Amino acid sequence: MSARVIRHLIIRGRVQGVGYRAFAEYTAFGHGLAGWVRNRRDGAVEAVLAGSAAAVAQVVEAYRRGPPGAHVERTLSGGERFAVLPTA
Repeated sequence: MSARVIRHLIIRGRVQGVGYRAFAEYTAFGHGLAGWVRNRRDGAVEAVLAGSAAAVAQVVEAYRRGPPGAHVERTLSGGERFAVLPTA
């Protein structure tokens, strides 16, 4: 059995207005993951994925490609360790 992990992602590029959130939901659901996805005001998409390490890794790779019409420039991943974030 694969270890369970949680990953926090910020996806930047042309990721709003191209069905990215629906793609993200469908992809995560298809891999049996829990979590959420949302648009951010800065034009990025933010997601949290939780599940087996193998499934999370597959979904992160799919998110790097994105749906048709998307152009992912960068995917920032957190969740490897504990962090104190600045006040937003």
